[in-house]
Amino acid sequence: MTLPELKEVARQLGMPAFTGGQIAKWMYTQHVRSIDEMTNISKQNRARLEEIYEIGCTGPIDAQHSKDGTIKYLFPTENGKFVETVFIPEDDRATLCVSCEVGCKMNCLFCQTGKQGFEGELSVRDILNQVYSLPEQERLTNIVFMGQGEPMDNLDHVLRATEILTASYGYAWSPKRITVSSVGIKGKLKRFLEESECQVAISMHSPIPEQRAELMPAERGYSIVDIVELLKNYDFSHQRRLSFEYILFGGLNDSMTHAREIVKLLKGLDCRVNLIRFHQIPHVPLHGTDEKKIEAFRDYLTHHGVFTTIRASRGQDIYAACGLLSTAKKIVDERR
Repeated sequence: MTLPELKEVARQLGMPAFTGGQIAKWMYTQHVRSIDEMTNISKQNRARLEEIYEIGCTGPIDAQHSKDGTIKYLFPTENGKFVETVFIPEDDRATLCVSCEVGCKMNCLFCQTGKQGFEGELSVRDILNQVYSLPEQERLTNIVFMGQGEPMDNLDHVLRATEILTASYGYAWSPKRITVSSVGIKGKLKRFLEESECQVAISMHSPIPEQRAELMPAERGYSIVDIVELLKNYDFSHQRRLSFEYILFGGLNDSMTHAREIVKLLKGLDCRVNLIRFHQIPHVPLHGTDEKKIEAFRDYLTHHGVFTTIRASRGQDIYAACGLLSTAKKIVDERR
């Protein structure tokens, strides 16, 4: 709940309005596990709250540890499903890759989550619970909405979750610490850009619309060309950062022709490109690119004015790397 909603809860139960602020502090600052821990609220009022409400936090039911320190957690959801969340520690940073849906509708060719199909949106509680109930919550420095699901497909809940994460009454995080990724959905991407100050990452994977459509069916509904034209209407030269995610597939989208098309497409846009190694998934006729070609691709883009990095691959041994998340029933049953 947001602060105004918590104040309304207090009012409806005959408590002072400031009790709503106390509840917000106990939850979003102190991360209490039960209403009874809210000790500056009278026992009588705590009892009233407990008759109707609960904190709503539920810890992960499984954890897989990678040799590189990455941890993949399995969280239950309100609707009886499961969702994966990935904790990625690195030097003085610790990033949490959160999910916003169980499965995904986008059905990108290279993504294991898409092969699972769509099984439902996550509620705001389900999204925030991945942060709230994370054992390493106090270590977090960054959150990326790059787990299961398409954030723009569950936009109302994602916006509400990021509001609580960034609000002064909530987690009070800077929007610069939160990145929301998207394939680009017409109308909804524009709304996100106008209603949120969080960082933006667009899944490109090919600058050529026809080829991108073969990899990502969403291209047929909203072209990468149109997405870039929309983005040019917003200022990314100061605090807010825009990035493009680009998985390299050997012999498919890793040529200098593709690099030149990226430079042409992004001309005049203040942004960066993150190159990502492809992680093989079953029954998909794609394979990765060798390191020398990835570096040559990066160097070409950088030399032509597009700031480009090669993203480190983390958690591949526990299927926690980019494109590998899935909570299909057979996987959950195997873990049980």
